Amino acid sequence: MTSKNSEMSGSSPFKMRLVHLDLKGAPPKVCYLSEIFPLFRALGANGVLIEYEDMFPYEGHLRLLRAKHAYSPSEIKEILHLATLNELEVIPLVQTFGHMEFVLKHEALAHLREVAHFPNTLNPHKEESLALVRAMIDQVMELHPGARWLHVGCDEVYYLGEGETSRQWLQQEPNSKAELCLSHMEAVASHVRARYPTTTPLMWDDMLRDIPEDQLSGSRVPQLVEPVLWDYGADLDLHGKALLVEKYRKSGFSWLWAASAFKGATGVNQSLTPIEHHLRNHLQWLQVAGSVPADTLRGIILTGWQRYDHFSVLCELLPVGIPSLAVCLQVLLHGDFAENVKARVENFLGISSLEEMSFRSEGAGSFPGSNILALVTQVSLHLCSSVDALLERDRYVTGWFSPYHRRRKLIHPVMIEHIQPQALSLLARWSALAGELEAALQRVFYPDTVEEWLEENVHPSLRRLQALLQDLGEAARPRQDSGQDP
Repeated sequence: MTSKNSEMSGSSPFKMRLVHLDLKGAPPKVCYLSEIFPLFRALGANGVLIEYEDMFPYEGHLRLLRAKHAYSPSEIKEILHLATLNELEVIPLVQTFGHMEFVLKHEALAHLREVAHFPNTLNPHKEESLALVRAMIDQVMELHPGARWLHVGCDEVYYLGEGETSRQWLQQEPNSKAELCLSHMEAVASHVRARYPTTTPLMWDDMLRDIPEDQLSGSRVPQLVEPVLWDYGADLDLHGKALLVEKYRKSGFSWLWAASAFKGATGVNQSLTPIEHHLRNHLQWLQVAGSVPADTLRGIILTGWQRYDHFSVLCELLPVGIPSLAVCLQVLLHGDFAENVKARVENFLGISSLEEMSFRSEGAGSFPGSNILALVTQVSLHLCSSVDALLERDRYVTGWFSPYHRRRKLIHPVMIEHIQPQALSLLARWSALAGELEAALQRVFYPDTVEEWLEENVHPSLRRLQALLQDLGEAARPRQDSGQDP
C-alpha cells in the first residue's frame, strides 16, 4: 500500500472502502471502468465489490446463466488488471441463497426453487442446490485467484420456509426457520473456507439480525463469515446499530463490515441521485463507527444498486451517481462535509457547483460519463413536464384539440397554426437531445441497456408528441360531409 493510501486511510475509521458495482443492470463496458477506476482511487476508495450476476462468463452446465453481453474471461482479467493498476482490491459477489432470479428463472433450474412459483430463493434442502452454488463459486474463484474475500450474498431470502419440503421439516421439533437459514449459510461458507483457505466469506446481515445471540453462537457461521451490516437510510437508529454490533461480537463474529449506499436506494425507478440523502447516510455511518470498539469494523461497502432485483426497472445509472459517490467517499475520508471538502469534490469532478441544478450540458463536469449526467438531468427534469405543459395546459390544445376533438379529428383550422409549430419545435428539440444521449450511452453501455433506458424514460414522451402531430395532420384534411353533426 502506498504512503498516500496510508495517509488517506489514517483519518477514516473505515480502513477498507469498497465501491459496489451492481452488474444486474446497465453493466458498464470495460473501457468505461478503465476511465472510472482512477477516479474511484483518487476519491479515496481502495477496493471494489463486483456483483457479477449474469455478467459472469459461466461455463459448462452453467453457461445458460450468461447474459447476452456477459464479460468474457479475458475481460474479467482486464478488469482485475485495471483494479490492480489503481490499487483497488477486488471482492467478487455471488448470490447463493436469495436474489437467485438470474439462476432460477431458467426452466432447467426451476426445480431448485424454494417456492415453485417464485425464482428468488433457492431450496436449501436439495443437495443439487448446494452443488449448483458450489459450482458457481468455483467458477468465479477460478477467475479471481487470491481474492482475500468472497461475498456470498444471502440477503432478502424471501419465502424461506414456505416450500413444501421446508413446511414438513419445520413441523419437526426443534427445527426453525433460523436453523434452516443458518445451516445453508454454514454449508456455503464451509465450502469457501475448505476449498479456498485464504479467502473469507462476507455475507449481508439482514437474515441474521433477528436470530437470537445464543442460536448464532451455537452455529459455526460466526467462525466462518464476516457479516456486512447494511442500512441505506438517511436516519439510522444509532443505538440499535450499536446493540446489533454488540450482539454479533458476543455471538463470535471477529470482524464486521458496514454497508452504505451512494445510489440506487431511494426509489425503484429513480433516475437522478439525491445527494443529500446519501451524504446523511454516510455521516450517520461515521457516527456508528465512532460509537463501537475500534477493532470491530473492517471496512465499509458503498453500495450502488442498479436494479432492486433482476426483474425491476433500472434506477440511477453509474455515471449519474458519480457526484454522490465522490461526496460519500470524501466524507468517509475527512469525517465531515465542510466547505473545503465540498471544494475538493467539485475539483475532482470538474464542476463549478455541486448543487443539482448546475448539472447542465455546458457545466456538468469533466469526470468520465459527465455528459450522460447532464443529458439525463435534462430528460428527468424537463422532458415529461414540457410535453405535459403542451398537451395538458396549453390553452389552444386543451380548448380546441381536446381528446374529444382528437378522436373525431375535429379542429378549427386556425388553431393548427397555434399548435403545430410548438409541437414540431418541442419534438425536434427533444429528438436531437435523445440522439445525443443515445450516442453518449453507447460509449459506456451495451445496446440492451441503451434501449431499455431510452424506452423507459424518453420514448413515451416523444410518442405523445408524435401522436399529437399525427392527429393534427388528419384533422387538418378537408372533411367529407356525411350530413351528420360531429
